[in-house]
Amino acid sequence: MLKKVLKFRPSIYDVYIFKQVMNATLVAILLFTIVWIAPEMLLNTIKETLEGQHTVVEAIWILVLALPMILGKAFPVGLLLGTLFTFDKMSKDSELTIFRAIGLSFGRIIAPVIFLSFIVSILCFITCDKFIPYSENKSFEYENYHPAIQYIYTQKDDSNRPKMAVIVSQFQDNEMKNVVVLDFSNKVYDDLHGISHIYVAKTGKTFPNRWELHDLTEYKISNDGIFLNISKKDVQNILQGEDAANAYMLMTYSIKKEREITNANLHKYIKLLKKENLDEEYHYMLNKYYQRFLHPFVCILLAVMGCLLGFSKPREQRLIGFTIAIGCVFLYYITLPFFDLLAEKGVLPPLITAATPPIAFLCAIIAFYKSKQL
Repeated sequence: MLKKVLKFRPSIYDVYIFKQVMNATLVAILLFTIVWIAPEMLLNTIKETLEGQHTVVEAIWILVLALPMILGKAFPVGLLLGTLFTFDKMSKDSELTIFRAIGLSFGRIIAPVIFLSFIVSILCFITCDKFIPYSENKSFEYENYHPAIQYIYTQKDDSNRPKMAVIVSQFQDNEMKNVVVLDFSNKVYDDLHGISHIYVAKTGKTFPNRWELHDLTEYKISNDGIFLNISKKDVQNILQGEDAANAYMLMTYSIKKEREITNANLHKYIKLLKKENLDEEYHYMLNKYYQRFLHPFVCILLAVMGCLLGFSKPREQRLIGFTIAIGCVFLYYITLPFFDLLAEKGVLPPLITAATPPIAFLCAIIAFYKSKQL
């Protein structure tokens, strides 16, 4: 079998179909990108440049860095429209009728399209994994966007009981301001845990192996909830080793969208969310992680769908196929947030919510195939 694959040489037909679909797909991707970027993004960038917020070079880079995000959506849509346009044109010109007359099956006709769709799906996967996270984070630098983070981290023991709660009022880069630390005691009441110490720090810093508080006040509390002693300290470490690294990741990633994180870091973050029992965020991010791998597969499904919708009778209206194609893409993107919500709230497992849209496309392909009687 492997020898047959290695010895395979594309025919003139394969090259012809491949080039036709590739050219149409590139045009569709280009048009999709222009339509997406022109109305608002381009005008806002020009306006901000004229107001002096960006230099001309920075404005150009902002537009360039926006391309990966657009291409992540343009690849599957462009492939669908490219295959649909090509096969519809070939159908109207009776070329597909000739191919069927000489004995080529539907599968053999679309073989070069499948090969092209694999290439596009790989590009789509790499774009979502590498280029989009890089461009999103880089664009924040050009726009000088540094959000102040507010976060609460709870350190727990092996029995899932809280040991310490760190309340960060403001965090930017590795600098913290107005930090409150609740050090829980072993005393447990009916509805809450006792507190042995409270630390209130004006500033703090995060390091890879520790969190350091500066200019802090320590309140020591008895088991009865009475203040025993109040003292001042210049410096104190509150988190060490793995706990410090985990808390830093949870805090910094809490304001990030999944598209700003690479697959490798997203996988680490998901494992940490599970370890910390942050169920809603865990289910949501796991759903988005599965989508990273299933979204490129949608490129292949849309390519096949475009071929099927392009198979039409000579007098059949071209608008019908394009309307169905646009409707399918619209439903795909508009229902993604709904499935994200189902995963986040635990209504359905993340694997089910991520796989449902591709499965729906597969069912539609089977239905179109049967209706075309190919």
